[in-house]
Formats: sequence, C-alpha cells, structure tokens
Amino acid sequence: MARLKGFEKLTDVDEALQTFLQQLKPKMLESEQIPIQEALGRVTAQDIKAKYNLPLFNRSAVDGYAVRAKDTFGVSAFKPKIFELTNGKVGENQAKELWTGNPVPEGADAVVMLEYTKKMENQIELRATITPGRNVSNMGEDVTKGNIAVPVNIRLNPHHLGLLAALGETHVPVVRKPKVAILATGSELVELGNKLEPGKIVETNRLTFSNMCKQVGAEPLNLGLVKDDLDTIIKKIEEGLEQADAVITTGGTSVGYPDFVPLAVNKIGKPGIVVHGVAIRPGMPTALAILKGKPVFVLSGNPVAATVGFEAFTRPTLLKMLGINEFRPTVEAKLTKRVAGALGRRVFLRVRVYEKDGEYFAEPVRVTGSGVLTTMTRANGYVIIPENREGVDEGESVKVKLFSCIVGE
Repeated sequence: MARLKGFEKLTDVDEALQTFLQQLKPKMLESEQIPIQEALGRVTAQDIKAKYNLPLFNRSAVDGYAVRAKDTFGVSAFKPKIFELTNGKVGENQAKELWTGNPVPEGADAVVMLEYTKKMENQIELRATITPGRNVSNMGEDVTKGNIAVPVNIRLNPHHLGLLAALGETHVPVVRKPKVAILATGSELVELGNKLEPGKIVETNRLTFSNMCKQVGAEPLNLGLVKDDLDTIIKKIEEGLEQADAVITTGGTSVGYPDFVPLAVNKIGKPGIVVHGVAIRPGMPTALAILKGKPVFVLSGNPVAATVGFEAFTRPTLLKMLGINEFRPTVEAKLTKRVAGALGRRVFLRVRVYEKDGEYFAEPVRVTGSGVLTTMTRANGYVIIPENREGVDEGESVKVKLFSCIVGE
C-alpha cells in the first residue's frame, strides 16, 4: 500500500538531468567509416581535412573572357576596346574565351562577363573596366590543402557532403548510432493491427519513440509489448541492456499497484533508479535509471507525457552519446491567450506558431491532457512555463522551441 501514497517529493527538472548525467557520465560512442551516400544527418567523429586545394587551380566564376585587368582600364560602353582572341596564354590586349569552371590561362588575372562583350571573328569588343581578380575563384579559395574542411561533432547536411565529395572523399568517419531498445508495458494495450476489444488501447508509443530516436540520430530496437508482469518486464529490460546502448520503457512508471517498471529496474541491479518523480507537466512519473553503465528511461504510458519526458531527458542524453550539443531552434512569439502555469512544476506548453503580418504568434493547443495525441499533431513547438510562474498573459512575448516549421495563419 505504500506504493499508492504518491510521490513524496518531486525533483526539479534541471536537477534531475544533472544528477542523472553526473552518475551516468555518458561518452561519445566509437566511430565508423560509412559511404558518403549514407552520411546525411550523421555526426562527424573527427576533423576531416582537405586532401587538396579547392579549387585545384584558379578558375573562372562566370562565362566570359580572360584578360589582363590593366588592359581594360578606361574602357566603357562609350569607349569600347578591341581585344584579340587567343587559345593559349593571354598577352597584352588579348582575351581567351572561358566557361564557368575553366582554368584561368597564364597571363590573365580577371574574367570579363559575356554581357560586356561583343564577339567578332577573331576579336571581341569589350565595353567595361574590370579590376584584378574579378570573376576569378582562386586556388584554395574554398579550402586549402591540410586545413579542416568539416570539423568534428558536426551533423552532416547536404552541403557538407557536397564539399566532401568535391574533395574526393568517398567515405566519412562518423559516430556510431546509439542503439535504443524500446519496451511498451501495459495489460490494457494491444498491438497495432490486432482486434480492439472494449477497454483495450492500441499501443503507439514504440512507433513514436522509434521515429523520435531516428530524428536524433539513434537506431531504435523493438523489445515488444508486455503485460504488467514483473518477471516478464525484468527479462525484457535485461534483453534490451544486452542489445542496446540505452533502454526506453513506456508505461507502468507511477506508484500504483500495476506500475512494475521501477521495481523491475531496481531488481536488475545498481544503481537502478536515480530519479523518480519530476516536477514537470506533463510527465511527473518519469524515472531515470542506470543499469550496467547504460541509461534506462522509464517514461509515462501517456503519449504526450512520454514525449515530454523524451524531450527533457532522453534526447539530451542521446546527443551526448553522439558527441554534439544541439538545441532546437527558438523563435519569439506573442501568446494568443492567457495560460495558467503550475507553481512548483515546469510546464511544457504545446503551441502552434504561425506568422501574420510579419509577426509570430503562439496559439496554445492545450495545457492538460497528457494522453491527447492531437496536442502534438496540432503543435509545432512548445513554451516552457517556469516553476515560479502562475501563468503567462495574453500578448506576452514567449520563447518557443520549434520541432517543425512555422506556417502562415
């Protein structure tokens, strides 16, 4: 019956994460070499240095003619000048036709754009003055041989990969993806696709967490769905610890009679549960544990509360395992209506941010309802209401952490 009394004390969110990480001491995982075609979104494991200069030679940045800049001084549309065409090096009052990316020939130090010329048989008429270096990409201008092209601990985007390809890299050293085993618990739950009988609920958290792990850059492993049975839960968590770098459980984390997960965790080993009961809304029953040196996130069965727990604790831990500090983009917006806080608890207020007449507005989706999935599908960000605030007023400027794009009204 002692388990039915509720939480005697809730731990501050920041204190919970700090305490957990201090005991866990997460380290960046080992590296692996992967083909550049598969490297989008992966995290670099080391500095990648240029094997050669980029560009490899002085090249034209435009379609036009290579010339000596000093030969163009004083030239204009009202005072054009004739240049002889050449196929070799460029001498006095000579020009060589180039296309974008072609090497700038010996003797030339600038390229005049086609728009400022008129081509004749073996000559061009030039109608503009240009300065030395104009329209020329110099050797090593992009990256110099031996210098860092892409630094360590960077999440690779398409432009990083384009640069590395230009430098001749076929494989990239990246941090191995953390493997995250995900277990759902609850006798009231059924697998997606099975017959839904009265009193039963389709289990969705594994699918949600799997995709959230993928977004962070982790590899999800499905441990399945189990009923509220202590021995079975212990067996499954132990299985997850053998296969993965981290374990997520969902459901059975509170202090009611069927909430076996914290008991199961503590029976497996030490230190077990580090934090249980966090001053957060939604997600108060969240527990953080360490087993075999690996993080175990004991999250609520309610979808939104579980998502908030993942955002507050699982995501930052996985990012540390990837070796990066990555924060959600933040935008300032005006709250469209007053929202009450919860003194003593940090509230994750889901909002829909939209743009109107050049300003951003944050429309609260819903404060309560930790099991209401549409509060996440309708939202594109969240506002943190601090523990010491009774609420946030209509029209007040708030900082919104975005997890998807801003849309028009």
